[in-house]
Amino acid sequence: MPTRRSVFVGASLSAAAVAAGLGTRPAHAAEPVTVRTGADVAHADGWKIFQGRKIGIITNPTGVVTQSLRSIVDEMHGEVDIKAVFGPEHGFRGAAQAGESEETYTDERTGVTVYDAYGATAETFGGFYDESGIDTVVFDIQDVGVRFYTYIWTMYEAMIAAVQKSLAFVVLDRPNPIGGAAHGSMMTDGFTSGVGKDKILQAHGMTVGEVARYFNGELMAQAAGGQLDEVEVVEIEGWEPSQLFAETGLRWVMPSPNMPTADTALLYAVTGMFEAVNLSEGRGTTRPFELIGAPYVDHRWASELNDRDLPGVVFREAYFTPTFSKWEQEVCCGVQVHITDPRLVEPIALATHMMTAARDLYDDFGWRTLDGDNPGRWIGLLTGSKRFQERMEAGVRAEAIILGWRRDEQLFERQRQPYLIYPRG
Repeated sequence: MPTRRSVFVGASLSAAAVAAGLGTRPAHAAEPVTVRTGADVAHADGWKIFQGRKIGIITNPTGVVTQSLRSIVDEMHGEVDIKAVFGPEHGFRGAAQAGESEETYTDERTGVTVYDAYGATAETFGGFYDESGIDTVVFDIQDVGVRFYTYIWTMYEAMIAAVQKSLAFVVLDRPNPIGGAAHGSMMTDGFTSGVGKDKILQAHGMTVGEVARYFNGELMAQAAGGQLDEVEVVEIEGWEPSQLFAETGLRWVMPSPNMPTADTALLYAVTGMFEAVNLSEGRGTTRPFELIGAPYVDHRWASELNDRDLPGVVFREAYFTPTFSKWEQEVCCGVQVHITDPRLVEPIALATHMMTAARDLYDDFGWRTLDGDNPGRWIGLLTGSKRFQERMEAGVRAEAIILGWRRDEQLFERQRQPYLIYPRG
């Protein structure tokens, strides 16, 4: 089972840099480690892996070649037979906000048809594949390592369709910015949704290439009625899951509008769970997923959390006014989460401590209801079962709630082993 010291390896910043709020490499590293993404490797090889193929590319603004920071689609254009691009949530060029997409259109720069793939099912992808005449699907998106970040589920549906249409599937791999350790609970039957379509751990600790291999080996037989003959992964060169993101030498490109920095990704695994409660998770501020609060919160929350002496973090009492999303234009009191040592933070456990403290301090704390859902349904979709909701409502202490998913972590650690590409320490 991953130890507390193994968590958040591969996070965006060193302990000193995060604590200071600076996007610099760790002071102990004289030079950044040179890392080449799968896209960089394929580009350096002249895109030979795609020669003679008719490809469709699932990508977004993160699918860049590091040297130029140009989209792989722009770099490939004229050298590879690109028949289609499939734009996920926020779109291929990134013009759409959360929960939105770019409609199907012809890309002005390349003349390639960009299909709106946000929320696309396997059936939808299958129609796209037939219409565009591709024989190979390519996936290149920077993930953030959390089950409820939707890009892996775009890949999942695309893989099902590739199985059913007998197409090849290639992943241009990228580092997991929160590292190689796995945390949290497993998805269970009855709680699947667009933020978690199948059985994988809440913070899976894998790259998208490893996730694709896991999907193919563990889930495709049931989901698609068969498997891909092979998931071709163009591997990252020079990366280890124990690295901090700042040590890679790579530049962070926003995978979504509310993921502006790699340290946001570090905190998203923690505070993304606050989507399910009636506190703002900082959307509509300059520090999304770092500022958490509500009008009913006061100074006691920061004091209580600091008194718990949670490893790797300190909490500052903070006030903010979201410009959109929850508590729009209302002054919120809460906390700013400062990471002092990313190697000590256990993300889902930290979220649990934050929520139980708010629950015990404020009568107004509660579940967020969305579109008529029953109270608590959203936290079940994020955590994968009713267990977290039931224990929160029963007043169970954080430490006891956390013990509830330790067996899930142990089982998943064994289950994922055959699909890992990059050795864990």
